[in-house]
Amino acid sequence: MKSLTAIERTKSGDLQVLKSEKWLKYLALTSERSVNLERLNSLEEIRDNYVLNYVEKTLKALTTLQLSEYQIYIIEETLKWSEVAKSGIIHQRNQWIKRGYNLFAHNVGSAEIYLEEVSELKPEIKRIVHNLILTHGLIGQYIRGEIPLSDNKPLYQLVEDGIIPADELKEILKALNYCIVIAVDKDIWKDISKQIDEIIEIIIAGEFDKQHDFKAKLRHLRAISIKNGEDFEAEYEKVLSDSKIIDKISCLFKVADLWYVESALFDFSFEEFIKIFLLIAQEVDLCKVKHISFEWLMKSIYYQHEGKKRINIYKKRIIEKYLSEISIQDILEGDCKENLHVAHAVIHHESLDDTVFFTFRFSAAGSKLIEFCIEAEKSDVLYEKAIILLFDLFGLRRDKYDRFYEEEKYLETMNQTVDYKKIILDYITGDKVIDIGPGGGALMDLIEERYPEKKVLGVDIAQNVLDSLKKKKQLENRKWDVLYGDALNLGQYIEKGSIDTVIFCSILHELFSYIEFNGRKFNHETLAAAFKSVFEILPRGGRIIIRDGIMTEPADEKRIIRFLSEEGMQFLERYAKDFKGREIEYVVVGQNEVLMPINDAMEFLYTYTWGEKSYVHEVNEQFGYFTPSGFNEFITMVLGDNAKIVEFKHFLQEGYTIALSQKVEFFDEKRNPTSLPDSTCIVVIEKQ
Repeated sequence: MKSLTAIERTKSGDLQVLKSEKWLKYLALTSERSVNLERLNSLEEIRDNYVLNYVEKTLKALTTLQLSEYQIYIIEETLKWSEVAKSGIIHQRNQWIKRGYNLFAHNVGSAEIYLEEVSELKPEIKRIVHNLILTHGLIGQYIRGEIPLSDNKPLYQLVEDGIIPADELKEILKALNYCIVIAVDKDIWKDISKQIDEIIEIIIAGEFDKQHDFKAKLRHLRAISIKNGEDFEAEYEKVLSDSKIIDKISCLFKVADLWYVESALFDFSFEEFIKIFLLIAQEVDLCKVKHISFEWLMKSIYYQHEGKKRINIYKKRIIEKYLSEISIQDILEGDCKENLHVAHAVIHHESLDDTVFFTFRFSAAGSKLIEFCIEAEKSDVLYEKAIILLFDLFGLRRDKYDRFYEEEKYLETMNQTVDYKKIILDYITGDKVIDIGPGGGALMDLIEERYPEKKVLGVDIAQNVLDSLKKKKQLENRKWDVLYGDALNLGQYIEKGSIDTVIFCSILHELFSYIEFNGRKFNHETLAAAFKSVFEILPRGGRIIIRDGIMTEPADEKRIIRFLSEEGMQFLERYAKDFKGREIEYVVVGQNEVLMPINDAMEFLYTYTWGEKSYVHEVNEQFGYFTPSGFNEFITMVLGDNAKIVEFKHFLQEGYTIALSQKVEFFDEKRNPTSLPDSTCIVVIEKQ
């Protein structure tokens, strides 16, 4: 095949071929990196001229098909030119834009460039190729919900005008779409090949009244989100209860083609997705707009992390907060609150009246700070400082977004430790159970499996955690449910006396550490507020179950830590400076040896066990916040005589001894080897 030979010569360094093959010149000599990032595993793939490589794959796929010379010629010409609008050096692209070519709807732009550049002797063939380029990829976009089927009318026009027989066009379309899809992913072809054949039949017959209705179009646009666990039906009913919203977005969908929707928005919630389209509908002229592109947002929402493409979690959390502060009613009334550091943007292209771009803009300070956070990921201490600045600038609550870094791994770790938490199940009473701060949902799974008749509810203030749990519930067909709620004010969300058991599993120390109460963190008043909040939603006989850290008593005892490497001493020195909970005391008493108060020693060893990956979080969390007697006294003081402690035990969590045995030796003040202090307590409080 001539085109493949030309590509091979170009890649081997023979640029002479570019003089005669203009399509290849544009693809090979390009300043543009216009790529759908959805299918990429790494952003590094963009650097190696992804578009040219893709075209080469489509042409190679064509060589595997049994077709006539005429069909091969038509398809080869189409494939050669269908991506040129994504390419070209800056000067050339600017010229195309000045001529009014739409390079952002690349099928349209490529068709316009083809007409200008190619002198085909037979006008019928030129028209066929032009119309095939103009509709290139549109069948796939229709399947994805991005365009109306009627955008494929230029294909039917070829049949209606007698330019090409219907059967001939059908064979060409099947082969062309095979090449287009197989070059992206073989599995996608397996999934949609039958759909493609059915749609081709409809196009050839000119039955363009067979369009997706509004709900079906939305379902197609949310396909990846649904595959990842979104409960589309429930979300649709909840968010689109007002017909005004449906009417507003429907009008937009009827006139506009959508570009890069899933790539940019699949990780946003259904409600956020709807808000974004409402914002667009409010600001565009429906009489002019034809193309709505999310390309700029797509390109800005990803970044490279440890060799892989990843959602920019800093931008995403900031955008989520921005959208959460705008209600759907606010958008319908045109009353969007101004934000100094982030705003949505509906941008009309200066040279193309029918094309708009949607993205989010950040202030100069905000953009630099996000870049700083990404760079600071390479340094644990620097990263923590960067995150604090980010929280302050954008007004993010620490307890709502406490796990930017390694967020997925954190939830995974929470699930992996569930075996240690099974003891909680023995103390559950009644039919309705709440898990405060459910993390990855593993404890709720255990409760559901042990007690299938009980109603289990996870309550969390972090929307990202709730979104993950909703997807898990949908994918795994779980019966438990989740609810947005603040542990300090549960009465706002839950009826008093309606819950039989409330569980705080490894969450109280986070409330204690992260939430500011009366102006300060690490405040026992925070715990008092949580206990009172929970107590009022319990009936008589209801229980609070606590599994969390514990301090040792007598608290004035001391222990000697002998580090088995110099690195341990350095870790302690850094930890003592960085720990936010209280002042950590230690005295050097020998080579790599320190004498420490017993509770300072254990607090440090928790972090030393987890190591560098968790360091930035652990220095902000105080795991032990009461001695046993102090905990007893506090419960009585806060909850009074109506609270009876029916279980209180503490123990050393399995695993710490083994994990630390390769790092430290532990002694009492007389240098006798001794065991580590208790780390964990189980407390069960019953309402009288």
